[in-house]
Amino acid sequence: MNPATAQAEVIVDELVRNGMRHAVLSPGSRNAALAFALHRAAERRRLALHVRIDERSAGFLALGIAAATGEPVAVVCTSGTAATNLHPAVTEAGHAGVPLLVLTADRPPELRAAGANQTIDQHGLYGTSVRWFEELAVAENRPGQHAYWRGQTCRAVHAALGGVRPAAPVHLNLPFREPLVPDEPLVPDEPAAAVPTGSDDEPASGPAEWCESLAGRPDGRPWTEFVTAPHEPARYTPSSPYGLVLLAEDSGEHDLDWARRLGWPVLAETGGVGHGGETLLPTGMWLLETAEFLRVNRPDQVVCVGRPTVFRQVQRLLADREVETVLLHDQPESWPAPAHDVSLLADSVDPSAVTPDPTWLEAWSAADHKAGEELSAALDRESRSHGPVVAARVLDELPADSTLVVGSSNPTRDVALSARARPDVRVHRNRGVAGIDGTVSTALGVALARGTPTYALLGDLTFLHDANGLLLGPYEQRPDLTIVVCNDDGGGIFGLLEQGRSEYAETFERVFGTPHGTDLAALCAAHGVPHRLVDDGEDLGEALRYRPGPRVVEVRTAREGLRELHQRLSEAVTSAVLG
Repeated sequence: MNPATAQAEVIVDELVRNGMRHAVLSPGSRNAALAFALHRAAERRRLALHVRIDERSAGFLALGIAAATGEPVAVVCTSGTAATNLHPAVTEAGHAGVPLLVLTADRPPELRAAGANQTIDQHGLYGTSVRWFEELAVAENRPGQHAYWRGQTCRAVHAALGGVRPAAPVHLNLPFREPLVPDEPLVPDEPAAAVPTGSDDEPASGPAEWCESLAGRPDGRPWTEFVTAPHEPARYTPSSPYGLVLLAEDSGEHDLDWARRLGWPVLAETGGVGHGGETLLPTGMWLLETAEFLRVNRPDQVVCVGRPTVFRQVQRLLADREVETVLLHDQPESWPAPAHDVSLLADSVDPSAVTPDPTWLEAWSAADHKAGEELSAALDRESRSHGPVVAARVLDELPADSTLVVGSSNPTRDVALSARARPDVRVHRNRGVAGIDGTVSTALGVALARGTPTYALLGDLTFLHDANGLLLGPYEQRPDLTIVVCNDDGGGIFGLLEQGRSEYAETFERVFGTPHGTDLAALCAAHGVPHRLVDDGEDLGEALRYRPGPRVVEVRTAREGLRELHQRLSEAVTSAVLG
């Protein structure tokens, strides 16, 4: 067995022993040894292997799986620009706290010095986006290598999972010398004694020509196990009954019993989706935008769970010097701080010191009820398809216990502003850095990890940014994913921003609106993915009915009039709340 094959087999075995159940591979030459090792592990059902041609899509697929499972997921590529194409997913994982294991193959030092093909400087390639970087020495058949490979692999997984810290991506750079393929083909069902990785119940001794045993620890244990000491909790004690809770995280699994005991309203950046509880107000983002209501009902304290990213009205509230901002956050090195005015970083809330004032929650709940009724009626009155109207209809039709992946830009705002209460729907957003790249692949990864019907609501530019995510080979698992594309032929989000004002109309369409005219049906047909166009006014119910496998539902929407629609909805909510 040659050194490259031995090293790759040992690393993959140790990753599995450390809890890795999924790996995403992009084909290449320099990473061939890893490709053989991963394929062999998949054939033995030790892990699920996903192969993607495009490294950027591969990175986001791994990101989606890792985000949905909370488990380490490896993404493996060859050297050169292949490694740079993983950078967007690594950046998202770094800001979102996702345990991504990035394994990049590389040329050995002597080929780098010679300016070999597909060679770049991969040292520290991802900068501060990764928690830990290490380059292994080129593999050699000499004593001590085996323990070194396994020990460093354990370090990588431990750094990714974080211990008492949140998860993060790590980067392991692996220079390989030729030969890059096994000396003899490795047969998937050959006896365990002939392979270096062993099995969970009978470790192997390794090939006779190797200088030492390549077997891992007995009973499938990791080479190095870590015991994490619990940190000292930081508990926050409110001083006023007049507070708000802002949920900026996507998961509805937070224990908010303390908010109920305090009688504080709970507002979420996803509106009423993905969160439950009797104090959750689905129209919360609208209420924060209603200046007169907020002036009368200004909170003394806001407890923010996670990192708010979407709404300007949230940023304004957290920057208000008259409001104490407390952050429940698990990243002591890099907490978000709107206006740099966070007064306390905590991991729990003690509600026992404050006596609730029931009139406080009643005022917010009454406003939420009025706003919700008027908003629902206003959306129903809209005869022309716009993003908020489509988002409301999609949320009405989603089956219970499904998952919704929401694209950045307009869709994430549309879902929240629709004010639909769907606590039974899990939601995922790439909010680490809120890019639109890789979202199709992220959704595929979430669907693969969940194993249940998954939906994605995306804009057309987000969809086109990762159309390669639809490229699924005949050997790849096809998850149950329905992608709803709101196609307004361009960048509708910019029409709601400053550059969308009428005085910039002459410049707007070419450099911001960016119409593309792409035939999405033809694009889907080229990938063998079913496509359906839902006409304006057609009920989405039948189109969204469960069907196995990936598919695309396209809804034609309009950019024209979107700014005016938001203004009408805002006026309707304001009138209902203050009337």
